[in-house]
Amino acid sequence: MTSTHTPDPAPAPHVPPAATTATVTAPADAGGAGDRRRWFALAIVMTAAFMDLVDVTIVNIAIPSIQKDEGASFSQIQWITAGYALAFAAGLITGGRLGDIHGRKRVFLLGIGGFTLASALCGLAANPEMLVASRILQGGMAALMVPQVLSIVHATFPAHERGKVFGLFGAIVGLGAVSGPLLGALLTEWNLFGLEWRPIFLINLPVGIAGLVLGSRFITESRAPRALRLDLVGVALVTLGLLMLVYPLTRGEELGWPLWGYLSMAGSLVVLAVLVAYERRKSARDGSPLVELSLFRVKSFAAGIAVQTVFGVALGIFFLVWTLYMQFGLGWSPLRAGLTGVPFSIAVSAAAGVSVQKLVPRFGRKVLQAGALVMAAGVLLYIWESGRYGLAITSWQMALPLVVMGLGMGLIVAPLTDAVLSQVPREHAGSASGLINTVQQMGNALGLGLVSVVFFGTMSDRLTPARIGPAYVDAFQNALGWVAAVLAVIFLLMFALPGRPAQHVEGDPAEDRTGEKEPALA
Repeated sequence: MTSTHTPDPAPAPHVPPAATTATVTAPADAGGAGDRRRWFALAIVMTAAFMDLVDVTIVNIAIPSIQKDEGASFSQIQWITAGYALAFAAGLITGGRLGDIHGRKRVFLLGIGGFTLASALCGLAANPEMLVASRILQGGMAALMVPQVLSIVHATFPAHERGKVFGLFGAIVGLGAVSGPLLGALLTEWNLFGLEWRPIFLINLPVGIAGLVLGSRFITESRAPRALRLDLVGVALVTLGLLMLVYPLTRGEELGWPLWGYLSMAGSLVVLAVLVAYERRKSARDGSPLVELSLFRVKSFAAGIAVQTVFGVALGIFFLVWTLYMQFGLGWSPLRAGLTGVPFSIAVSAAAGVSVQKLVPRFGRKVLQAGALVMAAGVLLYIWESGRYGLAITSWQMALPLVVMGLGMGLIVAPLTDAVLSQVPREHAGSASGLINTVQQMGNALGLGLVSVVFFGTMSDRLTPARIGPAYVDAFQNALGWVAAVLAVIFLLMFALPGRPAQHVEGDPAEDRTGEKEPALA
């Protein structure tokens, strides 16, 4: 169950979770009505994956418009994105297990229906509080919907056809990475029917309803014969620990850093310790823990989890402050900000393809480390250009650092999962895959919370109109300095990854924990 959600104006590729359990339903036979049904089913789940991806990438570009229209505080702005990431992270593993137990089709339809309802609530939100609550609900529904996508593909298509199917998913990822921010910018700029930012959510309604109706007809039900049990206590502990850490970070600056905030953040470590103790007992009792703690005895996996978490923090910080810098600080329109991010998206996609197909098989771990250094170089170049040109900086002047950053990020995101999983025992591949992507979402939520410290924390509470632009430029440079430092930490952590990560390519399927062979996604 893998997913890399990055809520940003020009995001990294987002890959729906891979199927990690065997199914009791054999793929439909090629030809005839069965063949048509499975391709209809593929189109439906691909559309759902695209809707999820676009919904994440579409929001950040509209956040300044939301803030102006709704009068949202900066902490509420952070929670519009962090709340989604937190709910998605907390529910990912459980969403996959629910599909294994109760049927992937059933849970997928529940997820897409709930996601559509939550989108309507977002679009009709009467105040910032309702919008934040609706975004949290939307993230929870995505956690039900998204893990089923490639599980349904696995149940529907024979092994020799899955490479072609996953190639189509790659095309969808690339399309969503570019079209999401642009669609968000256009919908916000056009102000359809005077609705301001609301169409970015309401556009999901016809798509979601169509997916619900067609999915109920064309998707074939499947379950896992030996599904792991739910660990709702583990989910509750993870969610509580993250809330106790992220909430004080987002509200601390606004409230003057009260004592309860520090106590809450310290208490989150206690909750984490309780989680570890509970998961040990859960593993010994029924073998279905939320977190398989034995995985952390594998050095490369433990280091990889750290890399994924810290990388999520870096992305959470950068992409939110970037859109605030362009639209609040520089006064750019949503469309101009969206178009500025296109070179970044293209660079990420191009480098990701080259890294997996050409570079990693030859140079191994060094490619990922080079990616961290190249991305850090792009960040430092961006800091320099922001300081040199100030408020007069143009989109084309930003293109060079964004392309450098995109190339570095592309070298990391595509092969990282394989590098982390390469030394994990086969029987734990599914649990490890779900955990990798869960912690990246958690890191993303933490990074969004840290924006209060590294960005808003550097600005005065009372800014004159003449000082707003320069203050945002200074805050942006400070935040990017932290991002560069985080990337340096990532470079060092990568020394613990295997020198030659296992590569999963078409025709070289990986075996899941049940022993059934299936392709793995980078």
